[in-house]
Amino acid sequence: MSELIQTRHENGVAYITFNRADKFNSFVREMALELQNQLKKADKDDSVRSIVLTGDGKAFCAGQDLKEAADDNGIELQKIVSEHYNPVIKLIRAIEKPIIAAVNGVAAGAGANIALACDIVIATESASFIQAFSKIGLIPDSGGTFFLPRLVGMQKATALMMLGDKVSAKEAEDLNMIYKAVPDADFNSEIEKTATKLAKMPTKGLGLTKKLLNESWTNDLSQQLQREDDIQTEAGQTHDYNEGVQAFLEKRKPNFTGK
Repeated sequence: MSELIQTRHENGVAYITFNRADKFNSFVREMALELQNQLKKADKDDSVRSIVLTGDGKAFCAGQDLKEAADDNGIELQKIVSEHYNPVIKLIRAIEKPIIAAVNGVAAGAGANIALACDIVIATESASFIQAFSKIGLIPDSGGTFFLPRLVGMQKATALMMLGDKVSAKEAEDLNMIYKAVPDADFNSEIEKTATKLAKMPTKGLGLTKKLLNESWTNDLSQQLQREDDIQTEAGQTHDYNEGVQAFLEKRKPNFTGK
């Protein structure tokens, strides 16, 4: 296991931390591949019912370590995108468990877009988001051209990507780019509270909701209604559905097990 990614499990939550604080948690190959590995482990572990991605130190993630990308003997850009970032984004969207991006500081380039690919983004008020690619003549990768226009609209996304403006966490919340910005002093408790709440909810139902949201990007209304029909039937066969109904009828708090 690489030390560049730290993982701990607590109360049904897998906390996955980018651990390269001296480099603002910028990615190198070893770190990207280990993130993929830890996401796969969290996906397969039935005891994990929600996942938190966050960074150590002052930054969430500053994107790609440019020294690695610019090294003549290093890894070519195409390989970095196809083998490092694309698999991470695909895993984040495919894992049928809620994933929170806990943005503790600056999220730039691929770091910003990894956060935006997550199900729920919570940031400190001192955090910021930057589509930094245009500053070095690149295009936004890691799903940025897919997620950002859907979150903030085409006009705003285009401007943010071309101009490379820094967006404060509060502005990101106002733009519907993220779920919420919270005071720095309350950040850790807010993340723990939200992640633990999700871990105690009906995991299968949440995962199926995520699956339908993914499909809604390409389905028309009739197709989506049919998929809701199909998936609702599947959700209705889960243990947690039966427990939720029984708890409602008995006027008690449900005890969901994620099955």
